[in-house]
Amino acid sequence: EVRLVESGGGFVQAGESLRLSCVVSGFALSGSDVKWARRGPGKGPEWVLSAGQGRFTITRDNAENTLWLQLNNLQPEDTGLYYCTSTSRGSSGPGTQVTVSS
Repeated sequence: EVRLVESGGGFVQAGESLRLSCVVSGFALSGSDVKWARRGPGKGPEWVLSAGQGRFTITRDNAENTLWLQLNNLQPEDTGLYYCTSTSRGSSGPGTQVTVSS
């Protein structure tokens, strides 16, 4: 069974950082098309790296089947549900909420 499970979200002040994780099971993360996306309130989905404008970094631990997302200098407009998704498998995790207060 293909599963993606995110964690690490929370409530932070503007300028702070968070580190999110996405653990996948049922397939190998290595070589997969798993990416981070987000959906803000009243907005459509967008790819996180493009939206971050250099503030966000993705790393992976293939041995642990984990994809990490480092979010730095968070701003209120970064508020939203962050989730990992595999287009080829048509699967996404439930997401983890990030809320940034000014």
